Amino acid sequence: MGLFVFLPLILPLTAHPIARLAEQHLHPRTGTRLLAGLSLLLAVCSTLCLALLVVAGTARLPGNPLPDAWAAPEVRAVVPYDEVTGSAALIALLAALTACALALVREARLRLRTRRVLAGLPGTDPAVLPDPEPYAYALPGRPGRIVVSRAMLESLDADERHALLAHEQAHLDGRHHRLLLAVRLAACLNPLLRPLRSAVAYGTERWADEEAAMAVGDRRLTARAVGRAALSARSGPALGLAFAEPAPGPVPRRVAALLGPAPSPRRLPPAMTRPGLAFLMATTGAAASAASSANAALTLLLVLKAATPL
Repeated sequence: MGLFVFLPLILPLTAHPIARLAEQHLHPRTGTRLLAGLSLLLAVCSTLCLALLVVAGTARLPGNPLPDAWAAPEVRAVVPYDEVTGSAALIALLAALTACALALVREARLRLRTRRVLAGLPGTDPAVLPDPEPYAYALPGRPGRIVVSRAMLESLDADERHALLAHEQAHLDGRHHRLLLAVRLAACLNPLLRPLRSAVAYGTERWADEEAAMAVGDRRLTARAVGRAALSARSGPALGLAFAEPAPGPVPRRVAALLGPAPSPRRLPPAMTRPGLAFLMATTGAAASAASSANAALTLLLVLKAATPL
């Protein structure tokens, strides 16, 4: 196993250039799904790496529940600097799991609180709240609902409202809340994945922009609605929900993309292009992380099996 066991912990450093390439050259739908899947895989691999380091590095610590045979020299030899590494990995693993648990609890509480607010309103879609602060978001659930404040509706004309509602409906149809929550948890497990979190958040907005432009049949109208809604919502409330975070990234980039030609809907880009390079880098990094984690896990399991008496 050796030093290669640390590879899944540092491979997420490649996330930032991959995210930049995906944002610039892949269709928003393809890029968002690719980056969300990549973040999950890298997070799982790095968490498995920490767990392996904990098992091999803390076997000799007093009070541990592991079998005594797992403290044999053969077991400790598979992890460099086993005691220091194991103790540090234990702290990091507990911190990561605690951060994930807190994020899930906070998300559930805020979503429940929002549902309670909407419970007293008519079951119309969208749900219009008499709030002087302008905002709009898609609330997932069964069924999902679009929530918009009266101030936001008053800041847009009729056509722009249609584009805004189509944008929020695209969030529900694409189940973007799942992707956003997945990358939020991945960033909790490994902070090096935070660039992917912001990239996926931006990608979901671009994805919804393109779906809204198709729904209303006018890219320029959608660009105008995006710009006016963003300017109006600048002073809106920070809800703190994964599915209702403020639109990330410079809004002019989204507007400029809508004023340009529609991106190609091809699922896989040609290999000898920049989009193909982004896809290749992502799959190569994910494969290397998965292979390293699998190799480390298999090596440690074989060593532990050999060291454990029947």
